Amino acid sequence: MAASNSLSPSSASAAPKGSPRSLSGLAPFLRPYRARIALAVLFLVLAAVATLVFPLALRSLIDGGLSAAGKGEQLMALRTHFFELFAVAAALGLFSAGRFYMVSWLGERVTADLRNAVYSHVLRQSPEFFETTQTGEVLSRLTGDTTLVQTVVGSSLSMGLRNAVMGVGALVMLVYTNPYLMVQVLGVLVLIVAPSVWFGRRVRKLSRASQDRMADSSAIAAEVLNAIPVVQSYTAEARETARFDQSTSDAFHTAVRRSKARSVLVAFIIIATSAGLLWGLYQGTQAVMRGDITAGHLGQTIVYVIILAGAAAVLGEVYGDLLRAAGATERLMELLETRSPVISPSKPAPAPTTQAGSAIKFDNVTFHYPSRPAQAALSDFSMNVAPGETVAIVGPSGAGKSTVFQLLLRFYDPTSGRITLDGVATRDMALDDLRQHIGIVPQDAVIFSTSALENIRYGKPGASDEETRAAAQAAFAHEFISALPEGYDTFLGERGVRLSGGQRQRIAIARAMLKNAPLLLLDEATSALDAESERMVQAALESAMKGRTTLVIAHRLATVQKADRIIVLDHGRLVEQGSHAELVNRGGVYARLAALQFNV
Repeated sequence: MAASNSLSPSSASAAPKGSPRSLSGLAPFLRPYRARIALAVLFLVLAAVATLVFPLALRSLIDGGLSAAGKGEQLMALRTHFFELFAVAAALGLFSAGRFYMVSWLGERVTADLRNAVYSHVLRQSPEFFETTQTGEVLSRLTGDTTLVQTVVGSSLSMGLRNAVMGVGALVMLVYTNPYLMVQVLGVLVLIVAPSVWFGRRVRKLSRASQDRMADSSAIAAEVLNAIPVVQSYTAEARETARFDQSTSDAFHTAVRRSKARSVLVAFIIIATSAGLLWGLYQGTQAVMRGDITAGHLGQTIVYVIILAGAAAVLGEVYGDLLRAAGATERLMELLETRSPVISPSKPAPAPTTQAGSAIKFDNVTFHYPSRPAQAALSDFSMNVAPGETVAIVGPSGAGKSTVFQLLLRFYDPTSGRITLDGVATRDMALDDLRQHIGIVPQDAVIFSTSALENIRYGKPGASDEETRAAAQAAFAHEFISALPEGYDTFLGERGVRLSGGQRQRIAIARAMLKNAPLLLLDEATSALDAESERMVQAALESAMKGRTTLVIAHRLATVQKADRIIVLDHGRLVEQGSHAELVNRGGVYARLAALQFNV
C-alpha cells in the first residue's frame, strides 16, 4: 500500500474532469526518468531549431546564390548554399531520430510502470472493492486506458512540444522580420483561442463517455466468457450476443459523437489559423511588389508561415489526443486513489511463531457486508478454538459460515468485536504475516493457467520439486498427475479446464498441504470428489490436521462427525455447539439437518 500512496497524485484529483491538467497524475511515473526526459527535450529543441534554420538557409540561397555576378561564382555559391541546406536536413534527421527513440522508450516504460502500479494496487484491494467494480472495467483500464497514455507519452506529447517550439519560433521570426504585419495576424490568432476552448470542453466530456462505454463492453465480455458453460447450457448465446452488440453500439455512437466534435475542432483551428496566416502572406507579397523586402525574404516568410500553419494543425490534433489521454489518466488515477478499508498497520505486532496449531478467539463479533448494511452476517458471535483442535462449522445456507473464514483472513474487518490469533488481534498483525499462518482449501478450487507442478507450488513458491510431489502424493493427486501427457509439467489450461472437478480439488488440497500453515481452513474441501476419492482425501486431510488447528465448513454432516467440536450457526448467530452425538440428542438445528441427511 505504501507504494500506491506515493503514486496517487493530489494534483490530478484537483483538476477539472477531463482537463489536460489531469495528465499531471503521470508526474510520479515520469519523475524516475528525468535524465531521459531531459535528453528527449534536448533532441526535440535541436530538431525544432534545425527546422527553423532551414528558411534562413533558403533565403541565403535565393538572395546570395542566385544573385552572384558570374556563372562560375553563381555555381560555387549555389553549391555552398546547397551543402548548407543538406547539413541542416542531416541535423534535422539525426535529432528527430534521437527524439523519436527517446520518447518511444519513455512511452513504453511509463506505460509498463503504470500498468504494474494499477495491477499491484488492485490486487491489494479488499473484496469490498470487487463487490462494486466489475473485473472487465478494471481490465479495460489496464489495457485501453494505458494504451491511450502510451500514445500521448510516446508520441503525441513529443509532437505537440516540437510543434509548439517550431510554431513559437516561426512566429517570433515572422514578428521580427515583419512586426506590423504579424501584430495583425496575432490578433486574429487570439480570436481563434476562445472558440477552440469551448470545442475542447465538448471533446473532453465525450472522450470520457466513450471510454466508459468501452469499459462497459469489456465488463460484459469478461463476465460472459467466464461463465461459458452456463451461457451455453441455457442456450443464451443469442441473448448475450445481443447484449454485447447493444453495448458496443452505444460505445460506437458515443465515439462517433466524440469524433464529430473533434473533427469540428480540428477543422476550425486549421481553417481559422490558415486564414490569418494567408492574410499575412498576402501582405508580404504586396511588400515585395513595393520593393520593401527581397524575394529571399518572401521565401523565408512563406516557409515560416507554412511551419506556423502546420504547427497549428498538428497542435489541434495533439490537443484532441491529450483530451482523450486526460480522461484515461483520470480513470487510472481513480483506481490508484482507491483505498482499501483493510490495510496492514503501520507498526504491526510481532507475528506468532507457533507451528503446532494456532489458538483462535472471536469475541462478540458483529459484521455487516458493505453491500448489505441492513443485514448482519454475524451477530455477537463468540468462539474459542484451542491449538490443534478441529472444529466444524455447520448450518443452513446464509448462516454465516463462510463469513467466519473471510474475517479470519481479514478480507473484511468486523463491524464490532475482536478477533485474535494466538493472542494477537488480527487487526494488529501485518496482512502478510496473518495470511502466511493460514492455509485454505476453498469449495471452488482455483487452478491457474500453468503446469500442475506450479499450481501446487503456489502454496509455497520456494518449495523443491520433491516437496511438491510429496504434497501431491499426500493429497492422492500424484497418480492422475503422472498420467497426464507431460506429467507434472502438463499445462492445465485456463481455470483447469483439462481436469475434472475432483482432480482440481485434490490439487487445491495439495497446495494447502504444501504451505504447511498452523491454521487450516477447509471450505467443503471434498465436495467435488466421488466416494472413493473422498475417502482417500479425507484420510490425507486427517493426517494433515494432526498438530494443527483446523476449521471445517461442511454441508455434508458425514464429513464432520469426527471433529472435536461442531459449531452450529443460524442467521449469523451461534445457536449450538458440541459433539455429533450431543447435538443429535439435543433436538435443535443440527438435529433437524442430520435428520434430513441421515434420515434419522
